[in-house]
Amino acid sequence: MVTAIRIERTGGPEVLDVADIDISEPGPGEVLVEVAAAGVNYIDTYQRTGIYSVPLPYVPGIEGAGRVLAVGDGVTELSVGDRVAWQGVPGGYAGRAVVPAEAAVKIPEGVSEETAAAVLLQGITAHYLTTSTHPVREGETVLVHAAAGGVGLLLIQLAKARGARVIGTVSTPEKEQLARETGADEVIRYTEQDFVAATRELTNGEGVDVVYDGVGASTYEGSLSCLRPRGLLALFGAASGPVPPIDPQRLNRGGSLFLTRPTSGDYTRTREELEWRVGELFDGLAEGRLTVRIGARYALTDARKAHEALEGRRTTGKVLLLP
Repeated sequence: MVTAIRIERTGGPEVLDVADIDISEPGPGEVLVEVAAAGVNYIDTYQRTGIYSVPLPYVPGIEGAGRVLAVGDGVTELSVGDRVAWQGVPGGYAGRAVVPAEAAVKIPEGVSEETAAAVLLQGITAHYLTTSTHPVREGETVLVHAAAGGVGLLLIQLAKARGARVIGTVSTPEKEQLARETGADEVIRYTEQDFVAATRELTNGEGVDVVYDGVGASTYEGSLSCLRPRGLLALFGAASGPVPPIDPQRLNRGGSLFLTRPTSGDYTRTREELEWRVGELFDGLAEGRLTVRIGARYALTDARKAHEALEGRRTTGKVLLLP
């Protein structure tokens, strides 16, 4: 038996129950991992509330890192004792997790298990957004919402490394300072300014090449209004709620705009693509070109508090649960 968080009904943070559960031995193609750290992500809240449907009951958490305790039949690339990280696999909010070997990547020397758990899902998201969804080019201007959040801070760094001018939006002076220290060229406090008017002013009325928007309902209309003609809105999350249906004529009126709703699964469809993205992230961390801010650490049994803080916009950087 291991301690885990179990959800038996959808709802608010109060449905995150502490329970002792059995974790089975790994089957063919699987590994059993002792979880050192589990990432807390907005997708966990979407699943918990029922916005994203998952079979009940279940153990939440789709990202983690730890050490391999056992390997199933047919696993040849991983061994007992290896440190691994994964994303996109449920069951991370527990002391142990069974993970498909094809989803697990080895953690290199010089990268801690906490850092690996903090960077994997959000790092892959920031990587595919800046290299594939809209490959950022030298001299472009990008707008990053929630710039002091986990994905936001990584987006700033990756976009700057590709030669972009980065404008970020935040809610507080403390978050503004963090975004600027990370490399943002301009920061807009949306609680005090109209971010559309401020973005237009900062771009001499032209608009930005791309908006990276993980906020959703409260920002998407303004995000479209921040784009230059033929600009792209990458709507990769819904922290403020899901976006309602959009009339395609809105894109026409905005200047032949592009809109996409990407997800990490479609940008890691092959093992080769997963290893490329993760390899670049781990190399950046090891060489000091990329930093990951762990804004809060909670005990596994305090998962409710972690969700409350995340949804209350009281966090910066990454939130981790430590079994």
